[in-house]
Amino acid sequence: MLLSEAKSIKQSINILQVTDSHLFESQDGKLLGLNTDQSLQRVIEQVDASLVDLVFATGDISQDGSLKSYQRFNELVSDIQRPTYWLEGNHDQFAAFQKDLGDVGRMSPCALSRGNWGFILLNSSVDDAVPGYLADSELAFLDAKLEEFKEQHVLIALHHQVIETGCEWLDQQMVGNADQFFDRIDRYANVRGVVWGHVHQEMDQERNGVRLMSSPSTCVQFKPNSKEFSVDTLAPGYRWIKCHEDGQLETEVCRVEGVEFEVDYSVKGY
Repeated sequence: MLLSEAKSIKQSINILQVTDSHLFESQDGKLLGLNTDQSLQRVIEQVDASLVDLVFATGDISQDGSLKSYQRFNELVSDIQRPTYWLEGNHDQFAAFQKDLGDVGRMSPCALSRGNWGFILLNSSVDDAVPGYLADSELAFLDAKLEEFKEQHVLIALHHQVIETGCEWLDQQMVGNADQFFDRIDRYANVRGVVWGHVHQEMDQERNGVRLMSSPSTCVQFKPNSKEFSVDTLAPGYRWIKCHEDGQLETEVCRVEGVEFEVDYSVKGY
């Protein structure tokens, strides 16, 4: 496995990205016929927690925005016993439950510094809307942290995609002011990567030397290069991101193996 030697390389920082879990208030809740609680459990069971330094949950943790769904997500990821950072997605309702959730998740926007790396986590969600957008406050936060971390390597995370996916229906939901996002990171040669969720599929591209990556969902996957909403047959997954001391990024997408998941491919939306 990509990270098998991680424990012996203290300078590297190993991030587990899990995204788009779409949990419900009920443990029996299903998205497109798939029990999202069970699929997230299978993902967590497959992860070797000893390799993890940080967990980034990049949005749509909940499908229905219920307190119970967030509490259960926290219970499941707590088995990994590593700091977990929560990014808000278009299905999430963090503000309504921050008092109840306390410090179970460090919530976007936030930032942290580890070794030679600075990590910036943004909130791209918009109230009562599906597409993403970075509010002026988010852009100001990004500006401040890019300046603060200018002597370190930087990885940025958010929920919505900042580039087109090739899926016509999904590309209507990307960050609406992605140009303003890129205007900022283009000023800093130390930005190494950007990661996101939302698209329920794997992407790994490069722009001006910056890795641009998305992760599979821990539940249902969306079919790449589809004109209209379409569900893929691939299994639930997650992404490892290994941040080396010299600024290099290694990454690997893993999927749940040995489990049959029931998905309703006839549904035309979610």
